[in-house]
Amino acid sequence: MVDGLAFAASGLDRAGHLRGDPARLAALGAGGAAQVLPLWQGKPLLSGVGGLGWLDPGQAGLEVAREAAIFLGLDDPGPRYALDLSAWVPPVLPEGALDRFADASVQVHPDFPDGHRFAELRGCMTRLSPRDAELAATARALVMWHARHRFCANCGAPTEPVQAGWERSCAACSAKHFPRTDPVVIMAVTRGNALLVGRSPGWPDGMYSLLAGFVEPGETVESAVRRETFEETGIRVGRVRYLVSQPWPFPASLMLACHGEAESAEIAVDPAEIEEARWVSREEMLEVFAGRHPVMSAARPGAVARFVIERWLAGRLDEAMT
Repeated sequence: MVDGLAFAASGLDRAGHLRGDPARLAALGAGGAAQVLPLWQGKPLLSGVGGLGWLDPGQAGLEVAREAAIFLGLDDPGPRYALDLSAWVPPVLPEGALDRFADASVQVHPDFPDGHRFAELRGCMTRLSPRDAELAATARALVMWHARHRFCANCGAPTEPVQAGWERSCAACSAKHFPRTDPVVIMAVTRGNALLVGRSPGWPDGMYSLLAGFVEPGETVESAVRRETFEETGIRVGRVRYLVSQPWPFPASLMLACHGEAESAEIAVDPAEIEEARWVSREEMLEVFAGRHPVMSAARPGAVARFVIERWLAGRLDEAMT
């Protein structure tokens, strides 16, 4: 596990060998140890004490799910599943019913235990235990993939989930479809005592982060770092070194953090790519993290950008991270 990095590996036993064995999965759950994590519109259920809101499979309210639960893996004391409840239509709640929750976007299900509510994962990811965070990231990514891949990309016919939710199969043409993960490079590009940061149009005021972009087909991670940095800022990058990765289930990316050494300094922003970019010294970034910078705010806690920037501030980018 990597401290300070949301969704880092927690040692979850994903038990891939059980996905094609429904009889054994049923036997594992027969003892009452199985638990289900409902998600609604991509929002996981949280408990009243701040962790994930795991429920028994027989809990009232789960019957509206359109497809079978997705097997996430084995955890103490038994199998864990995710269930998409996006078909549920929330009732009109009395005024003030959500006042006790800090996040105004939460939604309460009347059949679930008191204090349980659906909430945006970005807002709670740093409050979850490492195991709950990994399970939530896996659940959200899979649920969102199923919602977007109900029809065969080969022939257009409806598909059905198989392999305990880790595959979709087309009965019309026998094509098989698997969950996708999109690789994204996110880079700490440095030059001397300065770090390159930027912001995209539409971001909240003051929000700056590391540059990032999708890896293209046929491209290495190192090439993607150099290409994306040059396309967005005109900065040439030489040596590139991999640092750490982070699953980012919004909807299904894998962030590949790298350190790139700049070979040029003059910034030429492509407005089609980003709104602004700038070099920030360590001294200036310390002011950002202290909340004293007049323009910039610190990156989101738990995100790999903040994790890497903190390591850079501490002069620890060259240390092993796992």
